[in-house]
Amino acid sequence: MSLIEKAVERLDMIKRAGAVPGPEEGARPDVVPQAAEALEVAVEREPAHEERSTPSRSIEDAGAHAGVPLSARSVVVDLARLERMGMVTPTLPRSMIAEEYRVIKRPLIRNAEGRGAAAVENGNLIMITSALPGEGKSFTAINLAMSIAMELDHTVLLVDADFSRPSVLKALGLPPEKGLMDVLVGDVHDLSKVILRTNVEKLAILPAGMTQPHATELIASDAMNRMLEEMAARYAERIIVFDSPPLLATTEARVLANHMGQVVMVVEADRTSHGAVRQALSTIESCPVKSLVLNKAQDGGRGKLYGYGYGYGYGYGYGADSRSDSGSAAPG
Repeated sequence: MSLIEKAVERLDMIKRAGAVPGPEEGARPDVVPQAAEALEVAVEREPAHEERSTPSRSIEDAGAHAGVPLSARSVVVDLARLERMGMVTPTLPRSMIAEEYRVIKRPLIRNAEGRGAAAVENGNLIMITSALPGEGKSFTAINLAMSIAMELDHTVLLVDADFSRPSVLKALGLPPEKGLMDVLVGDVHDLSKVILRTNVEKLAILPAGMTQPHATELIASDAMNRMLEEMAARYAERIIVFDSPPLLATTEARVLANHMGQVVMVVEADRTSHGAVRQALSTIESCPVKSLVLNKAQDGGRGKLYGYGYGYGYGYGYGADSRSDSGSAAPG
């Protein structure tokens, strides 16, 4: 129990004992100021961390925090497995990669909250993509979602929107499930039925669902527009991270980008050409905020900065330690 909660409980006990005046009673100044002082001291002492340090809660509690109905299906993410893969987990909040994603998420969260350089419509809808397959976009999407789930003031929904090659559930060690595409084609009529509650506090998952040859048309449909508007507006504190297909491999990512407030493009160091980066960026010109993340960089790539238009740019690298191999082997 926090200091604030203890002080409030103490104040309630004083009220029940009759020390706090009711509407027809005289004041007891010798008691009430003591309770108020205790509450003020508690507020001053209460730590104001940007992230929650507790690793996880029960799935029921986590689902309630993430704004997911208790009727939603529950899954357990193997956090120890993710640690071995060198990924962000709430159980290792001070790992090197956790620190890197703190840098990456901060401007994205500011935009989602409307505190960026300019107002961003649907700023809480963030698409993670790349120019080409295999650059680490799914690795980045999962790590970003995990990092945001450690925030005090936000929940996060991780959406696998790579309908041709879904990989989020597999990367998390989970079996295939129905998902977004099943809702769009009408096989599932309630989006909450396919959202998965997890044992990670404030993190929920929306799988890609069935393979659909007309995925591009479905993403561009009015049904998708209505769904995204509901997802963006229903929970003001929720940030939604989409793992999308590569921009130059399919047209689905370009269509999805039209709905997004922010797009983060993952660029693989020493592999992706400047031409491919520029060509990919040209396909999402309508998105108000575009950012680049430099992935799989050695020490020399750490700290490189990339900025395009109004968007933010930032780079990070894994460095020459054991975690870099996990990053380069992550799903595309």
